[in-house]
Amino acid sequence: MSNRRFVVLGGGESGVGAALLAKEKGFEVFLSDFGTLQDEHRETLQLHGIEFEEGRHTEALILQAGEVVKSPGIPDSAPIVRAIREQGIPVISEIEFASRYTDAKIICVTGSNGKSTTASLIHHILKSAGLNVALAGNIGKSFARLVAEREFDYYVLELSSFQLEGVYDFKADIAVLLNITPDHLDRYGNDLQRYIDAKMRIIRNQEVGDALIYWIDDPILNREIERLKPKASRYPFRGMKPLGTTNLLGVNNLHEPNRSLDLKVPLAGYVNDGKLWIEVKEERFDMELELLALEGMHNVYNSLASGIVAKLMDITDEQLRASLSDFKGIPHRLENVATVRGVQYVNDSKATNVNSCWYALQSTRSKTVLILGGKDKGNDYSEIEELVRTKVRALIFLGKDNSRLHAFFDGKVDTIVDTDSMKEAVDAAYELAQKGDTVLLSPCCASFDLFKNYEDRGDQFKEHVRRL
Repeated sequence: MSNRRFVVLGGGESGVGAALLAKEKGFEVFLSDFGTLQDEHRETLQLHGIEFEEGRHTEALILQAGEVVKSPGIPDSAPIVRAIREQGIPVISEIEFASRYTDAKIICVTGSNGKSTTASLIHHILKSAGLNVALAGNIGKSFARLVAEREFDYYVLELSSFQLEGVYDFKADIAVLLNITPDHLDRYGNDLQRYIDAKMRIIRNQEVGDALIYWIDDPILNREIERLKPKASRYPFRGMKPLGTTNLLGVNNLHEPNRSLDLKVPLAGYVNDGKLWIEVKEERFDMELELLALEGMHNVYNSLASGIVAKLMDITDEQLRASLSDFKGIPHRLENVATVRGVQYVNDSKATNVNSCWYALQSTRSKTVLILGGKDKGNDYSEIEELVRTKVRALIFLGKDNSRLHAFFDGKVDTIVDTDSMKEAVDAAYELAQKGDTVLLSPCCASFDLFKNYEDRGDQFKEHVRRL
């Protein structure tokens, strides 16, 4: 790049990471954030002598750039992004930028649900096996910050659709596609195909010798993979279900258990006789489902995908079995908080879409008081309607504007309560739940109306539960 001025839009973890890496590589770096920077990010920029502004985007300073990294939270429709593109200045993602400066093997995980758990589990397996591996992307530190700070042999990246929008030359050595269900439709103009297209960029640039691992029971994934015809070797996985039952997307399954829907590609992972099976490189691994650390059928799928990655990377059976049995899970994802007066409180704050809530409700074994609400992203709540009718004792709406929730759920559950703080929601749940019930925070929505992020929402839930 002949113009060495490098501009970063957005001063969160992704943007600051990109700025640090660009500074290390000798660019003239300028970071611009329309909001207010967190104190730790401001101090990091000052410590490294990186010029920045906050509370505005100054076009005269930004439009001098030779290239711009756009943080994932900034949509293409933002006026400053349009102005940059009108000037013909390339706009890329932090993931794209960071990948230029590492020769490490990159394992990427995306999907509407399960990507944090799966990426964390893969990292746990590889690290436990002694590999020099880092976890980054949409979880923990940014990819760019880690590339700037030290060298790793392997990166496990959790990637959102927002992060994948700006990749062009980036390549995943191993791509894991867990599922695609409607999410973030507010960002994509209520156009599901635009969201799908962003997700499928994970297989962009994959070559012969690379690997694509995917859930073959997902009709969208099957359709898109057949349409795009990736060069990478395919490693599909699925669970076993009786004939005529529906899968987790509500799609009728009339195929024989353990037979790939795409007969040209043998299954790399499946469930049979109470065991998880992985068949890779002409070797077979099996493990009793009851020995898996993570509970629920959705976590069996996450374990299958992680196990296929492990066997592709020659992790031994003993190492894989140990890691699948001792993984601790991740905070805010079906996290058991406490039992109070015989009521189990579960923090699933990371459930920011309807399908995640479906998984959570499916995993509960008792009547449930469900706390949901927040910033609606164009949600279709019909996916959880049947589970709500059969499992939910009461609904507690937690948000500034619960009108869309009322429009859908009024009349379908006897008890509905509106709240606008976590304390109020937890107190209401305490009054409504009966002994043996589950109180489940699984919001279906983004957190930004009342909380800093989903972590803040989950932490507040745990804090107020522990005060009961």
